[in-house]
Amino acid sequence: MFSLWIAVIIGIVEGLTEFLPVSSTGHMILTQSLLGISDDEPLMKTFTIVIQLGAILAVVIVYWKRILRILGINREPVAVKAGASRLNVLHILLGIVPAMGIAFLFDNLIETYLFSPKTVVVSLILGGILMIIAEKKMDRTRGPVVEDMDGISYRQAFTIGLYQCLSVLIPGFSRSGATMAGGMLHGVTRKAGADFTFIMAVPIMFAASGYSLLKSYKNFTSDDIMFFAVGFIVSFIVALLAIVTFIRFVQRMKLTYFSYYRFALAAIFIVYLWLT
Repeated sequence: MFSLWIAVIIGIVEGLTEFLPVSSTGHMILTQSLLGISDDEPLMKTFTIVIQLGAILAVVIVYWKRILRILGINREPVAVKAGASRLNVLHILLGIVPAMGIAFLFDNLIETYLFSPKTVVVSLILGGILMIIAEKKMDRTRGPVVEDMDGISYRQAFTIGLYQCLSVLIPGFSRSGATMAGGMLHGVTRKAGADFTFIMAVPIMFAASGYSLLKSYKNFTSDDIMFFAVGFIVSFIVALLAIVTFIRFVQRMKLTYFSYYRFALAAIFIVYLWLT
């Protein structure tokens, strides 16, 4: 069994990066590489899935009222602009179906050939460029924009879902970065795009994690319970803090700053890969 400090470190990385536009997958691959953990280690693959569930739970806690309203359980009235539909299950389905289809068709190929530090370095750069383009496009927008996720149209939901496919096809691209940038390119503000991204993440991450867990649950034994529990709890707490903090600042914090971070991280790991 791995040391508990490894569970804490990876749990922090997962919780901090899962919902920020910096790519949790990329950070996980790079972190495991720094810790000397093989990509083929069966226990770590299952551990990664478990701590993702901790991050998902954090989203459910933060957005529980919205989730109940989407499911029709909480019928609290919501004001939306004329011509828009209050966010509902169809919006979520339109947002997740493209990415889930890509994952179903190409999951094994992507995991076999693209899950590597070199791929992550490239996708960190490409994702950063996309976010800069999105910010410039939003700065030039003079027409009406969607400022709340309840104003997102079905067409915008599907379009954002198409951008989410980039994060599925290219590890390290970042689901939140791709979807927020995609939303901004099509008239959705950072705040509305972030809220929709987090809500949309619940079913797609739950489905992906559940499917992966069914395939790999045999990789751990009862001796590993503490290792998994520590990672899950740490991931949940850190993700909860990250979501609340990010939502608080996203209205005035441009994605460009996250792009600069991605470029800096890519540069660091280019040097690291060259030296090793």
